[in-house]
Amino acid sequence: MCHSDISRPPLPPIRGAASDRGPLELTASDGNRLLAYVARPAKPSGRGMVVMPDVRGLHEFYKDLARRFAEAGFEAIAIDYFGRTAPTEDRSEAFDWMTHVKQLTPEGTASDVRAAVEHLRSEAGGNSEAIFTVGFCMGGRASWRQSAEGHGLAGAIGFYGGQPLSLEPVIPKLEAPLLLLLAGQDQATPADDFRKFEKLLGQAGVEYESHTYPDAPHSFFDRSFKEHAAACEDAWRRILDFTGRLTPAAA
Repeated sequence: MCHSDISRPPLPPIRGAASDRGPLELTASDGNRLLAYVARPAKPSGRGMVVMPDVRGLHEFYKDLARRFAEAGFEAIAIDYFGRTAPTEDRSEAFDWMTHVKQLTPEGTASDVRAAVEHLRSEAGGNSEAIFTVGFCMGGRASWRQSAEGHGLAGAIGFYGGQPLSLEPVIPKLEAPLLLLLAGQDQATPADDFRKFEKLLGQAGVEYESHTYPDAPHSFFDRSFKEHAAACEDAWRRILDFTGRLTPAAA
């Protein structure tokens, strides 16, 4: 897993206030009912963000991250992956995540993301003008894949997305620009895999930005890692610049 129960996301460099926050249940097009957590900004920017967790699903780190995005002006919603298989809402460190990860499908994940995107486009979700996904580890790879799922995203962001080469079959279908935020000391995925992935993106004409933090480990985006505070702040600024550039000026 990426983030533990004591991990907390770093604060955005530009902070406002979250006007509302709390749990929400979504229903996907296949009837799956999934956990979600929403946070709304006091000063909307026209941007919406779907937060895609690591292998443990919707635990506290990602609820907190949704609040941080709201403080930065985003309509934010963090989702859980395991509504089809997990019998309880427990996503603590005791959660048997591997059993449920093995049962995930790209189709199910895309259906759940679509439910979150539709919520952000609705009046209840703030009528977001430009919607993005951001994911971590497994969720990072899944976030990039959502660019190929027909959601009409403005962009897809991934932190240390493991096994990027597994996306090769869908690269020709990628529609929205990608932002890759990578850890130079990531033991989960060889650096060569990301270089090959970037080459494939370039050959397919996919718009993307990639930045590697040379000294950062997997899961560096955590404010308890004070030695990586500069990398965290830079990652936030890259997210804000990327999403701002891809959001209509009228928003």
